Amino acid sequence: MTRGHSIQKVLEKMMETVGDSREKIFEIGEESRTEYNQLKTELARVQSNVIDIIERNERMEVHSRFARNRLSEVSKQFGNYSDEEVRKAYEQANDYQVQLAILRQEEKQLRERRDQIERRLVKLKDTVERAETLVSQINVVINYLTGDLKQVTEMVEDAVEMQKFGLKIILAQEEERKRLSREIHDGPAQMMANVMIRSELVERVYVDKGIDEALKEIHDLRKMVGDSLAEVRRIIYDLRPMALDDLGLVPTLKRYLKHMEERTKTIITFKSLGKERRLPTDLEIALFRFVQEAVQNANKHASATRIDVKLELTANKALVIIKDDGIGFNPNEKKEGSFGLLGMRERVNMLDGEIGIDSKAGAGTLIMVQVPINKTK
Repeated sequence: MTRGHSIQKVLEKMMETVGDSREKIFEIGEESRTEYNQLKTELARVQSNVIDIIERNERMEVHSRFARNRLSEVSKQFGNYSDEEVRKAYEQANDYQVQLAILRQEEKQLRERRDQIERRLVKLKDTVERAETLVSQINVVINYLTGDLKQVTEMVEDAVEMQKFGLKIILAQEEERKRLSREIHDGPAQMMANVMIRSELVERVYVDKGIDEALKEIHDLRKMVGDSLAEVRRIIYDLRPMALDDLGLVPTLKRYLKHMEERTKTIITFKSLGKERRLPTDLEIALFRFVQEAVQNANKHASATRIDVKLELTANKALVIIKDDGIGFNPNEKKEGSFGLLGMRERVNMLDGEIGIDSKAGAGTLIMVQVPINKTK
């Protein structure tokens, strides 16, 4: 057995172990997430019960107070009441006191259960987040060890720089996968879970309130399904708009920016200069992603109310300018975990282009990119 073959065997065994560990961590995260959702439901029920028993306690305290006052009055004027009246006054005061004690004990138990659930929820949330982080880190390791870095090697001559660059790409891909996973979980997946709950509710409404109320529930259910479908289409569109392959860069940008304007209620203008034509596929994708990233950043992070996008195509270059009236930022300040600007710069560098960013706090942001067009499609 050759040394290379032995190393390959060791690597395969190591990857198998790492893969098994990832699956176990994923299972722990999913189990914790399930328990978290169940406890959230129980917490809402316990909180409602706490409010209810507090109200019952208050009413019982009023009754008990009146009963004690009645007993005190009877005791002071013992000769004016019959033995039966005295006995009833005593029994009623005692009965209310016992019920009050029981209610107070129930309230104490409910409060303790509520506090216990809240503490458990904090721990479960931390477990889920740590599990997600560990799975992401393991995915980075697996992708880096098994990925084909041949193309990156051809681009970067220095081995150390190649590793750093490759890891940045893999980290960015993993972050995108995590973002997409959360977007699907919080969007369509959550909507479909609500659809399941509402579908069960329709049957109960039909039995309890009749066909008219059930039809109203079905109408709401249909709207939820429609919203879920729209959300799925939006996610698919963000992944790769099919119009980019069919129509080209300019029409796709027009559609995308109009869609963003309608969805975010932000004023977005688009101006295209020069002769409209098809560009090399990789260039069209890069320019579209650049505009998409810049517009989303302006809307999400800069709180912009207006975004202006300009595309100019000349014989040998493409120029893109994005300007917004948002809160601005310091381009030289590096934020932990932020990949947006770095991703833009890397994308432009791979196209042998240039990028300029002009921004400061409270004065909006202007981003300009210029890339060469080596050939037309």
